[in-house]
Amino acid sequence: MLQAQLACEAGAKWIQYRCFSKGDDELLEDINNISAICDDWGATLLVTDHIRLLNLADIQGVHIEDMQADFLQIRELIGLDKTLGASANTIDDIRRIAKSHAVDYIGCGPLRATSTKPNNYPLLGIGGYEEIITAMKSEGIDIPLIAVGGVLATDVSQLEEAGVYGIAVSAAVNLSHDPGKAYKEFYNKLH
Repeated sequence: MLQAQLACEAGAKWIQYRCFSKGDDELLEDINNISAICDDWGATLLVTDHIRLLNLADIQGVHIEDMQADFLQIRELIGLDKTLGASANTIDDIRRIAKSHAVDYIGCGPLRATSTKPNNYPLLGIGGYEEIITAMKSEGIDIPLIAVGGVLATDVSQLEEAGVYGIAVSAAVNLSHDPGKAYKEFYNKLH
């Protein structure tokens, strides 16, 4: 909750709660506390994968990490008023997700290695984003692409030049000595 408070105080407009180590009661307690912070600051709250909790708390959407999920079915389940995000690593993932016409944005990565969400996906680097966005444009795939996974403040301008819609960060802010200052450094680099 402290991380959400610090992020909102620094100006964050979207908060994603990702936790798989707690039961529903503990999750809901966390989510309700974070939701109150988000409401105070006008931030949007998303949860990762916990679709079953959407109607039990003030949550504006869900981010699904399973790239093979049935996004159309999830959209039907959560309704049109909730934000639906999806994870992707390749242009093929993005094509499949886009065919559902159900997703509001795609978190694509990782840019580089990260300990926040360890996985075996290929690292994209800036060049990977350039290739993916070029393919998306040529195929008429118009879904906001968010760069994720090991993003540093020094990457922001190159990622914007590559054509990403936005960035998502965790460790670069939360593990810094001054999270508020770290967030503002990212924010000030975004155009």
